[in-house]
Order: sequence, then C-alpha cells, then structure tokens
Amino acid sequence: MHNLDSQTVQLIIVAAVALTMLLQTVVLLAIFSALRKSAAAMRQDIEELRTSVVPVIESARELLAHTGPKIEAAVVDAAAIAHNLRRQTVDVQAAANEIIDRARRQSARADGMLTSLMDGVDKTAGFMQESVTKPMKQISGFLASAKAIVESLRTPITEQRPPQGSLPRGDRNKVV
Repeated sequence: MHNLDSQTVQLIIVAAVALTMLLQTVVLLAIFSALRKSAAAMRQDIEELRTSVVPVIESARELLAHTGPKIEAAVVDAAAIAHNLRRQTVDVQAAANEIIDRARRQSARADGMLTSLMDGVDKTAGFMQESVTKPMKQISGFLASAKAIVESLRTPITEQRPPQGSLPRGDRNKVV
C-alpha cells in the first residue's frame, strides 16, 4: 500500500464518497419515512380532533345564531330600563326637592302664623290683665271703703275712742 497510484487513491475517494452518499440516502429515506408516518399520524389526530370539535363549534355557532338576537334584545331592553330608571330617579328627586321646599315654606308660614298668634295672645293677655285688674282694684278699693263705712256706721258711738296721744279737735291748740 505504499505504492498507491493516483487512480487507486481516486477510486478509494470515489468509493468513500459513494458510500457516504449511499449512507446519506439511507438516512434521508429513514427520515422521510418517519416524517411520513408522523404526518399520517398527525393527519389522523387532526381528523379525530376535527370530528370531535367541529360539532361543538357548529353547535356553538348555532347557539349564538339563535341566542344572539335575544341577547342583543336583552341588552337593548336593559339599556332602556337603565335609561328609564335614570329618568324616573331624576323625576323622583325633583318631586322630593319640590315637596321639601313646599314643606319648608309651609313650616315657615305656620311658624309665622303661630308666632303672630302667640304675640296676639300675649298682647290680649296683657290688655285683659290691665282691663280686668285695674277695675278689680278699683272695685276692691270701693268695696273696702264701703265695708269700712258700713262697719263704722254699725258700731255705737261710745265705743269710738280717740287713739291715745291724740287730742280732741278743740283741745289740739292747748299744750299740756
């Protein structure tokens, strides 16, 4: 093997390249075969998935097709209800404010009326007290004087004595 000529070396190189190409072809065929089997298995799995998922998707589409308008109508109705509730709340708020305002005005009016009534009662009571008390005092004084006169006329003259220390009228000018 020491004397290998160039043809032999070339033949060995060509044989090695052919062998590696054959080996590469076998490996590529094996990879191709494995890929085909994998692709077939994937197709089968996808087909099984499709047969199980497609009816679910179709029923979901059908359900959405049937319930979609109902859901939209319900949403529209809910929006209308919310709008009406908002409007009615504003109306109720306005009515409540008006009632409160009227109640305030009526209570202020009633307070004014009651205050003027109480002032009138107070003035009337003062007037009545002045009107009744003054004549009652005069009548009381008159009755007291009439009583004193009647009592003085009822008592005999002998019983009447001047108080001690006072002199009779004619003796007042005399000094003791």
